[in-house]
Amino acid sequence: MLKVRFVAASLGLAMMLPTVPALIAQMPAAPLPSQMVTAKKVFIANTGRGFDSSAWTGGHDRMYNQFYAAMNSWGRYELVSAPGDADLVLDVNVVHDSLALELELEILDPKTGIVLWTHYEPVKIAVSQKNRDQNFDDTIYKLTADLKTLTAQPATGAN
Repeated sequence: MLKVRFVAASLGLAMMLPTVPALIAQMPAAPLPSQMVTAKKVFIANTGRGFDSSAWTGGHDRMYNQFYAAMNSWGRYELVSAPGDADLVLDVNVVHDSLALELELEILDPKTGIVLWTHYEPVKIAVSQKNRDQNFDDTIYKLTADLKTLTAQPATGAN
């Protein structure tokens, strides 16, 4: 009897699985915090957590300088020199784990310090210094492109 129930339950689950992507596609997107879409001014923090200067040329400030330059060339936000003058704080850090290396972009509310959004972009591993540096540059570019895509979405819901 238990075997029959298991088979019947398995068949029912198997019949439902093809509909899961369709159900997900019909779900409304979770809202972005409104200040991510309406922000005019951003402060870019230079905490540099996780940056290993032996892995990439340019020392600790490289990540900050490159991200700052990418954001400045985008021109979407006015870059301010104090978090109190900003609508958002952007903080890029390196996240290490045993199998991967990623850049993490945290988007924070400067008034509360609450992280509104976190986005990760993997850094391709390379042996040569030249390739590691190029992969780092590419990842900074991708992180900025991801932010452009994210903030192009309309804010929804009440915040």
